[in-house]
Amino acid sequence: MEFRNIITFLKVAELKNFSKAAEKLGYSQSAVTVQIKQLEKELGTRLFERVGKGAVLTESGQDFVFHANEILNTAKQAVDAVRGSEKKQSEREITGVLRVGSVESVSTALLPEILMEFHRICPQVEIVVHTSKRDVLIEEIRGNSLDLFLTLEKKADYPGLVRKILHREEIIFIRPGKPLPGMEKYVSEEGLLPLEDLVRLPFVLTERGESYRYELERILAERDLRVEAQLEIGNTETIVHMVEAGFGASFLPFFSARHAIEKGTVRQVKTELLTLSMWIQMYYHKNKWITPQMEAFLAVAEKYFQQNVCE
Repeated sequence: MEFRNIITFLKVAELKNFSKAAEKLGYSQSAVTVQIKQLEKELGTRLFERVGKGAVLTESGQDFVFHANEILNTAKQAVDAVRGSEKKQSEREITGVLRVGSVESVSTALLPEILMEFHRICPQVEIVVHTSKRDVLIEEIRGNSLDLFLTLEKKADYPGLVRKILHREEIIFIRPGKPLPGMEKYVSEEGLLPLEDLVRLPFVLTERGESYRYELERILAERDLRVEAQLEIGNTETIVHMVEAGFGASFLPFFSARHAIEKGTVRQVKTELLTLSMWIQMYYHKNKWITPQMEAFLAVAEKYFQQNVCE
């Protein structure tokens, strides 16, 4: 099995088109077709179905995407190991690439500190971070284009993935430290704020479908209530800044608002709503070879949450 055929297969799978893959790789379309046929003959199965001008992975092709990426990654690890073999054992460092996927809220508020500590321990590792929606990142883990996936949501098992639970996080309501005129009656310092009053405030929220926003809307719907977002944005750091500036209220993980709460620029709003908690979880593919850099990153993340529990 030739590496060039595997690389061609992955490019066709990515672009879903033989001619576009040929253009990107600098081959003729006929060369790409020959390489894919060679690979299919070696594997004894069809990898693509031609649909119009496109190419759609068969079920076998979808399965092979993971293994194809693993073959190339393992080959790179072997090359890196051989090139570093002249170093003394005591001087040898972890090298290679680590590909981490994360949802926006975790990527903005938590991932930088974890990455800085990991870089301090493994300075020779190239780190690639991809921020996207949960479902997109899960598919990238399954396709082996990511090594690890860090998320915040309810406890969830996904077929084919290994899960590590790192930390329980409270999701809270926040409002400006100094309420705008007309907001005073909704932000009393004593007692619990009725949800009926809270939902009348202007809100800045994450985009629809975010795990904790979905849960908030579900809970409010059970009480025949709904919250209207005057502004929707994926970046939680921007949301906190908007609340600090007096735009309105929001509903975020505690870790996203922690520093602003400590400064007094935003305040937590207590309601009769039961505390909503979600879990910071790390996932990787069950068939994935745990590289030294993956192992080191998992250890750094676990230590971080042990030392920085925000209860």
